[in-house]
Amino acid sequence: MRTPTSSRLAVLAVTAGCVLTLVACSSSSGSTSANGDVSITVNCEPPTSDPIDRKNFTDDIASFEKSHPTIQITPKDEYPCDDPKTFEAKLAGGQMENVFYVYDTDVAQVINNGQAADISSYISGVKGLDDIQPSTLSVFKDSSGKYYGLPKTNYSMGLIYNRSLFTQAGLDPNTPPTTWAQVQADSKKISALGNGIVGYADYSSGNQGGWHFTAEIYSRGGSMVTSDGKHANFDTAAGKAVLQNLQQMRWTDNSMGSKQLLTQSDVMPMMGSGKLGMYIAAPDNLPTIVKQYGGSYDNLSIGPMPGAKATLLGGDGYMFNVKDTAAQIQAGVQWLEYENLTPGLGQFNYQRAAAEKTPVGLPEPDLWNGAMATSDAQAKAKYANVPQQNYAAFQAAMQTLPGKIEPPDAQQIYSVLDNVMSGVLTSQNADINGLLSDASTKVNTLLANQ
Repeated sequence: MRTPTSSRLAVLAVTAGCVLTLVACSSSSGSTSANGDVSITVNCEPPTSDPIDRKNFTDDIASFEKSHPTIQITPKDEYPCDDPKTFEAKLAGGQMENVFYVYDTDVAQVINNGQAADISSYISGVKGLDDIQPSTLSVFKDSSGKYYGLPKTNYSMGLIYNRSLFTQAGLDPNTPPTTWAQVQADSKKISALGNGIVGYADYSSGNQGGWHFTAEIYSRGGSMVTSDGKHANFDTAAGKAVLQNLQQMRWTDNSMGSKQLLTQSDVMPMMGSGKLGMYIAAPDNLPTIVKQYGGSYDNLSIGPMPGAKATLLGGDGYMFNVKDTAAQIQAGVQWLEYENLTPGLGQFNYQRAAAEKTPVGLPEPDLWNGAMATSDAQAKAKYANVPQQNYAAFQAAMQTLPGKIEPPDAQQIYSVLDNVMSGVLTSQNADINGLLSDASTKVNTLLANQ
């Protein structure tokens, strides 16, 4: 959960009699000139601390501008790209870029608040649009079917595990656990290796505890809210099962270690240093574990989400400032198609990535169905530099396992559920029924006030 780098943006005067046409006259940022040239601002340029991705991004802009000489892009370096502390304030203050990055969890609120432009009439020519997975594309549509953005990446949750620890514990690293009972049993065997090794870890703070609770209740066939999104729906048998399983692993089996209140930034170093057997995450954790925390692709696998009922889906994409002109929307759509939705270009330039020793062959993003999915898989296989067989079980499960998106007002709900997860993992005698009941009351109040 990315400062301007170009000075080419022209500042044009706005006249009182301006008429909004394809060559329009004003917006919150960027501009359209009288001769048809259009300038747009786009945020989420990779930071200077990520020099390879930053260079690729600026190189892609230069290449795009060369093939689209009437369009000029001014990237904005912001990190994190969608900071919950500033995102809503920028939107409300009219300070958002022409094309702005957004997490899937924020899309519905942006649409409902009228803070994004309707781009439905501009995307019919986007190549491969019909091959984007419906669950991913639908995030950017309202209830009437209008589009307000385009996806960049998607993810689904699975079980990341250490192959070496599996082998040492007498487990088959090619057969990851697929039920929560198996996770519990395997975790106990791994933790029995000693030397500070933890069998299984879970999050319980920073809104990440609630996020994982959501993923785990989905995997058991439960839900977070009712179908109309108006009431909490996790004080159920599925919700209790999530917490009972964690309570047993933490306090009866002692397979989760004594250090709790963990977040992703705590767990990834544990996995990279060989001190953790398993945890729930998306495949995008793998490069970070390797690059930042000393892990090895050969020693890391990801299996399907235990429980086999459903997996949590998430992702990100770009939306358009509600003040954008028609020309700016058209230019922004062309840029997003080039950078994020065209095989062989931008994020799908696997040849470039392999030459830079960036990982190629990871199971996500997994945007496509149909012919695009086939061509993407073939290109990945051609340039793969990571052991794709380590992700085979995960990828096979993704073909049939239903996906569920995050609940409305996800971050607020996750904050409430942090207390439930931390309660079970830090107090041996935690009252599961009481924790769920109290959380349900708080979430009902939250949803009623939206």
